[in-house]
Amino acid sequence: MIEPTADNPQAEDTRADDDASSIGDASTQDSLASLRSSILDYRRENGRTYHRLSDGKCFLSSVPPNYSFEVDDVEKEWTWTAPFDFIFIRAMIASFKSWPDMIAKAYANLEPGGYLEIHDNDFPLKCDDGTMTDECKALKWTKLLIEGTDLMGRPITVARDFKKMLEDAGFVDVVVKKEKWPYTPWPKDPKYKELGEWDKESALQGIEAITMALFTRMLDWSVPETTVFCAEVRNELKRVDIHAYYDVYSVYGQKPEKEPSQAPENNPEE
Repeated sequence: MIEPTADNPQAEDTRADDDASSIGDASTQDSLASLRSSILDYRRENGRTYHRLSDGKCFLSSVPPNYSFEVDDVEKEWTWTAPFDFIFIRAMIASFKSWPDMIAKAYANLEPGGYLEIHDNDFPLKCDDGTMTDECKALKWTKLLIEGTDLMGRPITVARDFKKMLEDAGFVDVVVKKEKWPYTPWPKDPKYKELGEWDKESALQGIEAITMALFTRMLDWSVPETTVFCAEVRNELKRVDIHAYYDVYSVYGQKPEKEPSQAPENNPEE
């Protein structure tokens, strides 16, 4: 049996069954459930929020005074008045019409010497040992996601091109880290087994939310047809004999401390 490594987590946990989990006896289903409304019932004082645990006894806010959350459409014009020293983008494939444009905006809004970092996964699913065939529902699902997002103009196969996009935008010292993340908890290695458990649970609970609008709008599938297909994918995701994974990219680069100078134009003598 091949021992798993960061570059090749291809070692099946033959002891695992469909309900196996490396994160304890409890199912991750509970930890991924929606928040109760009571959890969002904060104590509010002077424009800031405090949790209600031991209500009235805690005087430290859960949010620093120089920290705030903003909800906005980043594809529109960025209106921040001060540059950032670090911009982080994660899990945003299929969100932007133009990644080069988004990266250019990030570059323009960084101070000299600032960094942009992007983390995202690449599709379709892959397999190195032949356990995933062309008949696999999960493989078909990811290929259909590619087809639908391409038609929508928001592709999910851009992560492999992030390095070139950053360099084209002007970033220097661009670094790429590529890893294999298992799609189900099939590896023996505890780290990759846990990653696979979380990925499986994420897909089990989110597949219809990801799929329904895309398939019915872009691929002309019916609602019943899409619902049945999602159920088939969910059933397959519970198997650990299919050693599927996807590539995950972590890419970062620095805005130069000084903008590259342009050579002066040679004016003809008058």
